[in-house]
Amino acid sequence: MNINQSRRRVFKVVSIALAALPLALVTRCANAATNPDIRATLKYQDTPLGDQSCANCLAFVPGKTEKDPGKCPLIPGDDDISPNGYCTGWYTM
Repeated sequence: MNINQSRRRVFKVVSIALAALPLALVTRCANAATNPDIRATLKYQDTPLGDQSCANCLAFVPGKTEKDPGKCPLIPGDDDISPNGYCTGWYTM
């Protein structure tokens, strides 16, 4: 194998990797972890109940921005909790 063939092979592999990177990132973001059993037990919903929402619950751990999904210690292993969501575990002072 000469240098030109090796160089072409490297460029081909790098090009394929760069083309696949956005797909890998989108797939990673789309596969947020949820805990359906505990969600059902706490009657979690993606909409608020009146003025009660995850965003104003003391247990809610917000995401990177105020609109990004966060986490909740009441629903372990779930990192797709909507700030506009609600469950029966909602509490505040």
